[in-house]
Amino acid sequence: MDILRWLVEAFNSQWVLPGGQSLLIREVVGNVFGLASALGGMRRKVWAWPVGIVGNLLLLTVFLGSILNPAHSLPNLLGQAGRQIMFIAVAIYGWIRWRQLKAGGGQVTPRWAPNSARVGLVLVMIIGTIALTPLFRLLGSWEPVWADAWTFVGSLLATYGMAKGWTEFWLIWIAVDVVGVPLLFSSGYYATGFMYVFYGVFTAVGFVVWWRAHANAKPKIDTIMPDPRIARTDQNGE
Repeated sequence: MDILRWLVEAFNSQWVLPGGQSLLIREVVGNVFGLASALGGMRRKVWAWPVGIVGNLLLLTVFLGSILNPAHSLPNLLGQAGRQIMFIAVAIYGWIRWRQLKAGGGQVTPRWAPNSARVGLVLVMIIGTIALTPLFRLLGSWEPVWADAWTFVGSLLATYGMAKGWTEFWLIWIAVDVVGVPLLFSSGYYATGFMYVFYGVFTAVGFVVWWRAHANAKPKIDTIMPDPRIARTDQNGE
């Protein structure tokens, strides 16, 4: 029981920052798991997905704020909370996909998304943000609500792009960070805000790494062996 009590207390413990703001320990830990997942993703390691899921579960409890803990002083960010659930769902898909590739003796190969997919990504980003903004506002998300909706939709597309092996997913993350950092700082989530600043630099590096991996990838040549039945037919003149 003492161990369980200690875990609960550690789960809810806070650091008091200058200015009276508080920082949840699990917010820091959740972002550390997120960073480890991003590093694994850049190296195209399968373990990046389950590690990321642990971080998502921790951050989900953070952004739900007062819904889970009435004593929680920070506002609810429903877009940030919802995207953690989305992350988990898409991460399961990515985990399965990358494991299948590894089981076949291969590894996800970075590639550019087709033009049709690029157009689709842009349209979903814009239309999804417009559609979710009034919903998040109705549910009581922090202003500016459109920024919360933007980070939610962008995170969904970036995670899906990573699972597909599209190099553009790094650029989507940069677009998410540009909007997400001011939102997080204004709402008091400093640990995640500072982590997003670091992510902004990291995603730029990750984009270059995947770009180079794509450029250095050896072209695949599919060799189709002739059907022996056809060869015998030709020899017999039938």
